[in-house]
Amino acid sequence: MSHRFDTEKLLDCYRRGVFPMADSRDDMNLLLISPEVRGVLPLDGFHVPRRLRKTVRKDPFHVTVDMAFNRVIDACAEEVGDRPTTWINAPIQNMYAALHRQGHAHSIECWENGHLVGGLYGVSQGAAFFGESMFSRRTDASKVALVHLVARLIEGGYQLLDAQFHNPHLEQFGLIEMSKKDFMQQLTAALEKDADFYSSGTAGSDRLSGDGCLQRITQTS
Repeated sequence: MSHRFDTEKLLDCYRRGVFPMADSRDDMNLLLISPEVRGVLPLDGFHVPRRLRKTVRKDPFHVTVDMAFNRVIDACAEEVGDRPTTWINAPIQNMYAALHRQGHAHSIECWENGHLVGGLYGVSQGAAFFGESMFSRRTDASKVALVHLVARLIEGGYQLLDAQFHNPHLEQFGLIEMSKKDFMQQLTAALEKDADFYSSGTAGSDRLSGDGCLQRITQTS
C-alpha cells in the first residue's frame, strides 16, 4: 500500500477492525491486517498479577500521558536484542505522529531520573482503544504503563481494549481470544459510545497513583 495512505483512511481502517503493519522497518509498504482470531484485554476482567501489584503500588516510575508520543513510537520501532525485527516503518511512524497531533492517538510514558524507560501507544475511537505497541528498558516499565492505561480507560468509559493478536506476554493480564465476527460485534457497539481519554487528567503527569489505578481496576474486575 502506498505511503500516501492518510490519517482519515487509517481511522476508517480501525473502525472496520483493520490495522496496518509493515513487513520490516526497511519496507516502506503497508499491509492491512484483519486477524481471524483477535486478542482482547477485557477492561472488566483485567488481571494484575500479585507481584506486579506490589510494584505498581510503589510507583517506581514517573508516569506521564501524551508527553513523549514520538519518542515512544521511536523506542517501539527500535530493533533490540529480544526483538531483532520490527513492523514499524517510517510511514507508520509519520502517520501515527499525525494521528497524535489530531488527538486520536495517545501514549503512556514511564520515566526514571528523567530518562524514558518504558511506555506504550495506541489509537482511540469512540469507546474503543487499539493498543499498538509497547517497550521496556527497565523491569516492568511497560507493564506499569499498561496498568495506568487500563485504569484511565476504565475511568474514561471505554468498553474495548484491542490487543490485536494473541501474545503470551499478555496472558497474565487475562487476555482473551475471540473470532473476527465476535470482535466486530464488540467493536461496533464500542464505536457507538463516547469515551474520554482525558477524564482522569489531561496530558502531563498521570494524576492517578499506582494505588489509584489498582483501585479502579479492582472495582470493575
